[in-house]
Amino acid sequence: MRFLGAKVVITPAAQRGMGMVTKAVELADTHGWFLTRQFENEANPDMHSRTTAQEIVRDFAGEPLDYWVTGYGTGGTLKGVARVLAKERPETKIVVCEPADAQLVGSGLPQSRNPDGSAVSAHPAFRPHPMQGWTPDFIPKLTAGAVDSGVIHRILPIAAPDALRCSEELAKKEGIFVGITAGATFAGALRVLKAAPKGATVLCMLPDTGERYLSTPLFASIPADMTSEEVEISQSTPSAQL
Repeated sequence: MRFLGAKVVITPAAQRGMGMVTKAVELADTHGWFLTRQFENEANPDMHSRTTAQEIVRDFAGEPLDYWVTGYGTGGTLKGVARVLAKERPETKIVVCEPADAQLVGSGLPQSRNPDGSAVSAHPAFRPHPMQGWTPDFIPKLTAGAVDSGVIHRILPIAAPDALRCSEELAKKEGIFVGITAGATFAGALRVLKAAPKGATVLCMLPDTGERYLSTPLFASIPADMTSEEVEISQSTPSAQL
């Protein structure tokens, strides 16, 4: 992001998502900067209703779409797409995944909010998890709006090892290079398929790229240097014997 010209302000890890949002508000108030308020700003889901949702509707026109499986970060994709599917494809069951270690929506516990809809404090059900970009330590207003609309069919908790495994398998078996959250969503889709009727059509959101996760546990088992097997391969050619 710095290479692209952005100024990156890091907040203490112990403050988690709430610390990030609080600092952003402070900076905007202090300097008169524009604050996107992506967790509450209705322009976020509105754009997904006009773009992402319409692409899905077009691609599945005349075709079955039994399940749509997704996660949530800000809640923009979830709210924007879910409300369109509820109207245009009411037969489609909407399944939302969240970390097993941080089942905020699944807990049923309320999120304390300010008058503007922003979170007052961290949600009591939050625990640290490796699914970066998913489930901050509060339930965003946009996510809550989707939940409160009653269109969600099921909430699935996803274990971190399953998320990491599915991300790696998507890369190695299918050539699809995605991050931890996409792996988690795919793990959820596989669970849906196990219980779904034979021949069911499941659409799974894989919105990110694995390049964003190079410094995370997703790549912990990937060595920087050649392995012994790779060295052996390198030395197996005639030129290596000279």
